[in-house]
Amino acid sequence: MKSSTAGYVFTLLAISIFAIQDGISKHLVSAYPPLFVAMIRYWAFMLFAVAMASRSPDGLRVAVHTRRPRLQIARGLLLSSQIVVAISSFVIVGLARSQAIFSSGPLMVALLSVPILGEKVGWRRWLAICIGFVGVLLILKPESGFFDVRFLVPLSGALLFSLYVVLTRYVSRDDSAMTSFLYTGIVGAAAMSCIGPFFWTPLAPHDWIFMGVLCLTGMSSHYFLIRAYDLLDAVVIQPLTYLQLVFSAIIGVSVFGETLNFYTVAGAIIVVSAGIFTIWRENALARASAKTSRA
Repeated sequence: MKSSTAGYVFTLLAISIFAIQDGISKHLVSAYPPLFVAMIRYWAFMLFAVAMASRSPDGLRVAVHTRRPRLQIARGLLLSSQIVVAISSFVIVGLARSQAIFSSGPLMVALLSVPILGEKVGWRRWLAICIGFVGVLLILKPESGFFDVRFLVPLSGALLFSLYVVLTRYVSRDDSAMTSFLYTGIVGAAAMSCIGPFFWTPLAPHDWIFMGVLCLTGMSSHYFLIRAYDLLDAVVIQPLTYLQLVFSAIIGVSVFGETLNFYTVAGAIIVVSAGIFTIWRENALARASAKTSRA
C-alpha cells in the first residue's frame, strides 16, 4: 500500500515538474534560439543519464552495450528533434494548445505500431483512434476560416514523439530500459552539440537562473518518473500523464495570458478520452495474451 502511494506521489511530482519545465522552456525560447536552449538542457540530461547508468546494478559498461545501435541512434535523434520542435511550438502556437495537440500521441503510437511493430489493432481501438482524430480536428478548427499552418509545428512534434515511442518499444525487445535511457541522453547531447553552438546567445544574468532550473527540472522529472515506474504498472501511470495537459494549460493561461476557446477544450477532452481508452485496451489485451501463454 505504501509503495503504491509513493508511486502515485512520484507520478504526480513528475507530471507537475514536466509542466513547469514546459513553462520555463517557453519563457527561454521566447528570447533565445530553441536549438541553444535544447543544447544546454541536453548537456544536463546526458550527465544525468550517465550517472543513472553508472549507479544501475549492471553498471555503465553493460548499459552502453546495445544490440540495436542504429535504432538507438535514431531514437536519440528523434527525441532531440522533437524537443526542439515542441519548445518552438510553445511560442509559435501557445503552451496550452500545443499540449492539447501533443495529447494525440498515444493514438499516433497505436497507428504506427501496426506497420512498424506488426501489432494488430482491433475495431475498438480503430474506432477510438478515429474519434480521437476528430478531437484533433476540433483543436485545429480555424478561427479565421483558413487552416493555420503554424499548427503543423505541434503536429510534427506529436508525430516525432510517437515515432520515438514506437522505436523505443522495438529496441526493448533486445536492449534494457537503462540502455535506451543512456543512448537517449548521449545521442541527443551529441546531436545538439553539433548544431547548438552556431546558435549560441549570451544569456541575461537572471535567465541563467531559469536555465539552471530548467536543467534541474529535466533531471528531477525523469528521476521521479523512473521511480514511479518502479512502483506502479504502466497502465496506471500512462493515463495520469494526461494531467500534464491540465497543468500546462493552467500555466499557459495564468502566466502567459493564453486563451482557450470551446473547440480546443472540447477537442482535448475527446482526444484524452480516446487516448486513455486506447492505452487501457492495449494493456487489457496484453494481460489476456500473457494469461493465455502461461496456460
